[in-house]
Amino acid sequence: MSNSGTKLFHSIKFTLRDSIRRAIPFVITQYEWAIGLYTGKSPLDLVPIEKPENPVLTLKDVTDIEAKFIADPFLVHHGNQFYLFFEAWDGPTAKGVLAFADSPNGLDWTYRQVILAEPFHLSYPHVFFWHGQAYMTPESQTNSVCLYRAEEFPFKWVLETTLIEREALADPTPFYYHDHWWMFVGTVANDTLYLYHADTPLGPWIEHPMSPLLTGEFRYSRPGGRVFSYEGHLYRVGQDGLLRYGHQLHLFEITELTTTTYKEKIVAPSPWLAPGGEAWNSHGMHQMDVLSLENGQYLACVDGYRRLRRFRNNFK
Repeated sequence: MSNSGTKLFHSIKFTLRDSIRRAIPFVITQYEWAIGLYTGKSPLDLVPIEKPENPVLTLKDVTDIEAKFIADPFLVHHGNQFYLFFEAWDGPTAKGVLAFADSPNGLDWTYRQVILAEPFHLSYPHVFFWHGQAYMTPESQTNSVCLYRAEEFPFKWVLETTLIEREALADPTPFYYHDHWWMFVGTVANDTLYLYHADTPLGPWIEHPMSPLLTGEFRYSRPGGRVFSYEGHLYRVGQDGLLRYGHQLHLFEITELTTTTYKEKIVAPSPWLAPGGEAWNSHGMHQMDVLSLENGQYLACVDGYRRLRRFRNNFK
């Protein structure tokens, strides 16, 4: 075959192949995250709330950035108001920022604004109070755990100090128990759980002698929300990332916690919270925060996602 014939053959072949590729649709998978509410007479027995309709917050509620998803909710009751802090993924910068919504009753939520954006990614806005001051220990991709202080709650937060320096840390979860401060910290690999302790949340933080508590464990290692107590028992929440990231949540009762010892047991049934039949969280959930109400009920905020698949072709 002559050179001109060879070129013509390849031109026809590539044109035909490109036409076939354009004509055959392919699947695009998207993950749509949102935040909903659960309720119950016990934090161990939570169900999706009936009214208002879930989800109570979606990325469409975020008005000051071009949000691609929202997740990692934390619930706070301060004064006469409820506050919901969460991560919002900012599309143009391709990193997480922290935002909040508020509510007069814990049910009807109004998005307000982004409250913290850094040159690095932020998520998991764990807000807590100590001596009347609001603090936050978000996950930050800085190979460290940073403590932020509310200079003007809930709108303005400033960096107070760096608590821990270690590579690839995720979801720092401090809590107060038996006149002492403790903190679980996971990893971005979802397979390791560290434990630290301190006299105050300002530190210095010391790694527990039994830390890491878990290694090579993808089902239970990564923290999935605030540590809480109920009827004299202490509980931690663990993400299950074995099958896929953000799959479901397990609950563990901490049966022994001192500066030298640690024991826990999984709470049955397990998983504790799993993807539901509702469209908004039909494929996964990985974060929960529960709050005790004055009427004896418990209110929890949870995130969840559904997997959207659609066909697309470029045929014109």
